Amino acid sequence: MTQAAKPVSRPLSPHLQVYRLPLAAWLSITHRITGVGLTIGTVLLTYWIVSAAYGPDAYARFAGFIGSPIGYLLLFGFSVALFYHLCNGIRHLFWDIGMNYEIAETKRANIIVLLGTVVLTAGAWLLALAM
Repeated sequence: MTQAAKPVSRPLSPHLQVYRLPLAAWLSITHRITGVGLTIGTVLLTYWIVSAAYGPDAYARFAGFIGSPIGYLLLFGFSVALFYHLCNGIRHLFWDIGMNYEIAETKRANIIVLLGTVVLTAGAWLLALAM
């Protein structure tokens, strides 16, 4: 008779506790999250349009809310999500046509997406605050 094999104490598949996701995977996950955030953020835009339609009192309430620190935080988060989703969506379009599949190209595209998000967000906020 043969002896039973010793059980191996390791996971059967790479779990998140032991597997380090590459940056491209994190960016892909974040792309989906920002898509949901942008969908929810359209409620804020709808509130803006509806308040303008309801008259000066409703719009003044909206302006008071959006001018508060929480309002600025929501606008900042919305703008970061918008520009990130835009930049990463462009990268996904390149992937759809079969470009940038090599590891070095993907790493370069990761950095471009992150830098593009920062530059576009900062540019939009600097332009808006200067007005």
